[in-house]
Amino acid sequence: MQNTFSPVLGLTIPFLLAATVAIAAPPAKIAEDRYIAARDAAIQKVSALYDAGNRDEDARKAEEAACADLLEQMRVILGEPDRDGFGPPKLNIDTLSKGDEGFGTLDGLRFDAKLGMNGETAGQNGADGKYVEPKSHIIITTQTLFERWLRAHKDWWGKKSKNVPQQIASALKDESFYSQAISSGAAVVNFNSLPIDKPAGTSFAHAMLAGRTQSEVPDAADHVFVSAIANGRVYIAYGLIDPPVQAPDCLAIRNDYFKKAEQAADDLQSGKIDRKAYGKLGDIRQKGDDAYKRCFTQHAPNRPYFADAARHAERLLSAALNTR
Repeated sequence: MQNTFSPVLGLTIPFLLAATVAIAAPPAKIAEDRYIAARDAAIQKVSALYDAGNRDEDARKAEEAACADLLEQMRVILGEPDRDGFGPPKLNIDTLSKGDEGFGTLDGLRFDAKLGMNGETAGQNGADGKYVEPKSHIIITTQTLFERWLRAHKDWWGKKSKNVPQQIASALKDESFYSQAISSGAAVVNFNSLPIDKPAGTSFAHAMLAGRTQSEVPDAADHVFVSAIANGRVYIAYGLIDPPVQAPDCLAIRNDYFKKAEQAADDLQSGKIDRKAYGKLGDIRQKGDDAYKRCFTQHAPNRPYFADAARHAERLLSAALNTR
């Protein structure tokens, strides 16, 4: 039998199949893929310019242009309206240079409060001459972008360190996520979960009482972080609380450990104990921080202003979900 297969048809069929696949791809996925490709290309370009050492102005202009484009792409992906009391959305990516502090924050839109904690306009210097930080922030992204970010951050701090969990709900309960996803130059310390009602239409909601630090565990919990998953999107809100939640008795426990650490160091220096004996004591200061956090977590629900912090978290979540 004669083979009637047409060469033209042979070329056409793969083309039609490819076209069918392209048409079948969800528009949302295409938009997110385009965003990720543009972001990664911008990171490579901007990082290379900064690494060159003498092209900082070129790098700055390239970064500004790239961020403006990425912001518009993210606005199209999310289509989120403005939030009452918050400024226009910004790209949550703080820098595109791999060598900068704050590199690798969560892809999404960020809304910053228009006011600071003292009621002055945020984003400028206040009456005392100091810069007024927004009192709260909202970050919104899609679940699929969130999942991509999690995979990229699986070993962000190295394989021997505790990294962000790979499940969305677990990540949103973990301090490591907020330390990596939010640019502030300070780590987040989770002191306790906060009791909140899960809003209608959400599949997940969680709030936590926290503090920020660049060194030791903070003496008070002066932040709340709250998050929710709804309709394929992840909503995160966080901000300062005043007055903060404190646990003086727990601080006393930590201070006792710190005194022991100082005494051990003095004993080593004076020769009362040798290096081997000193090593067996372990990291006494870390033990003190751990004991302090355990104590704080246990007693925080009974401390003044804990209930106020929970109510504040609920208000922030309502603003994030745009339901207030």
